[in-house]
Amino acid sequence: MPSPPEKLRVVCAMSGGVDSSVAAWLLREQGYEVVGLFMRNGVHLAEDEPGKKSCCSVADARDARMVAAQLGIAFQAVDLASEFGGIVRTFLDEYAAGRTPNPCAICNRDLKLGRLLDFALDLGASHVATGHYARVETGADGRVVVRRGADRAKDQSYQLFAVAEANLARTLLPLGGLEKAQVRELAAAAGIRTALKPDSQEICFVPGNDYRRLLAECGVPLHAGALVDSGGRVLGRHAGTEHFTIGQRRGAGVAAGRPLYVLEIHPESGTVVLGDRAECASRALEAADVNWIGFDPPGGSFRAAVQVRYRHTAAPAMIEVQGQIARVLFDAPQHAVAPGQGAAFYEGERLLGGGWIAATEADSAAGPGG
Repeated sequence: MPSPPEKLRVVCAMSGGVDSSVAAWLLREQGYEVVGLFMRNGVHLAEDEPGKKSCCSVADARDARMVAAQLGIAFQAVDLASEFGGIVRTFLDEYAAGRTPNPCAICNRDLKLGRLLDFALDLGASHVATGHYARVETGADGRVVVRRGADRAKDQSYQLFAVAEANLARTLLPLGGLEKAQVRELAAAAGIRTALKPDSQEICFVPGNDYRRLLAECGVPLHAGALVDSGGRVLGRHAGTEHFTIGQRRGAGVAAGRPLYVLEIHPESGTVVLGDRAECASRALEAADVNWIGFDPPGGSFRAAVQVRYRHTAAPAMIEVQGQIARVLFDAPQHAVAPGQGAAFYEGERLLGGGWIAATEADSAAGPGG
């Protein structure tokens, strides 16, 4: 993270949690002029709502404002309800299309490290900052290098795969070299009021992590139909393909005497295909709208490790790039690769970029569903 040669102004996204609070504190301690900014998403929640561990609520806004006051930094709350509304609509549309959305990656690309930069320019700020657990550096060639966070259990570099390189060049991530325990220790030592606040563990506009409730509240038409096995045998019925994601094991309501996983989702016919775990493996995927970060892919193909969801361990693969499309062939088949999620490409700890999973190819050795 660059040391400010002069009193550089930085806009820090403050969600009211301990991570963004410590990020703002660290920047202030390093000599930056910090402006805290809270992004209102337009979602209204009761503070005592069961299972509520999200961000962007009235209580979170209050915490962010009070931390900013404690730190003696300027603070603003901006209304991004319209922009968040677009993300919510995309989220619902993806489920309706039988895909598994990744709203956090879209939010990072379009809002936290997108729209927030517009506010930074308006305020005369040179950079934006967040509490992400990832590292942004400048390479020998002057281009951006993104690396995994030092705390691998909290690493959030995967969720940055779609952010434009130019935007990352104006981004500071003060927590990238810290462990979560260190962050809480720093917060406690500094007397920051959010030091013991529980982490946000869900999508900010899906309280309780119950996206089915959101589908119902938004009146999304459901595609009811049949549950079938990989050979086409009908196993039961379901209320809507929107209630399923690739790799899902629970909630199908089928007693088969063995674990069954969601292999395919076909909204147009209302069909959900179930099968064994081995049948839920993909040997290849196609990623669209590929974004590169400080890296130019070589002609032909190259090797990298590919991460296909937030908690997935990146797997070695061969990648062939044609324009904005990347074809990934895994060394070993990977479980539950879901269209709609991101495929992030890594070279060791370094994030090279990534794209949105558009299609997958089943493992031909897995059986009838392969």
